[in-house]
Amino acid sequence: MINLDYRDARPIYLQICDGYRRQILAGILRQGDRMPSVRELATQLAINPNTIQRAYRELELQGWVVSVPGKGSFVSGVPGDGEDPSGKLLQEFDKLCARLAALGVSRQTLIRRMEEGGEDHA
Repeated sequence: MINLDYRDARPIYLQICDGYRRQILAGILRQGDRMPSVRELATQLAINPNTIQRAYRELELQGWVVSVPGKGSFVSGVPGDGEDPSGKLLQEFDKLCARLAALGVSRQTLIRRMEEGGEDHA
């Protein structure tokens, strides 16, 4: 589910993009999964369909989704997947961070752990 924060300075369409990128990186959405239609998601989020269309277009330009005329939009995977050995590790890192964030681990905690080398701080 995509959560919108109307106090966030970022435009709604970017929040939608970020939400879907997080879900893809976390493995919640997988390659080939069908995205909700523009109309479905607009109704679900109670926002203008043009905003959803803009988010889907942005995700498609970035390589996260592919649109098939008459069929809808589908997850195409993580852009650049497999191009660079460090890219695979960074992709796994992103997925892990998304999962930890979903469990309520704060961004500050993750940053502190990275800065301290990920040592155990029990």
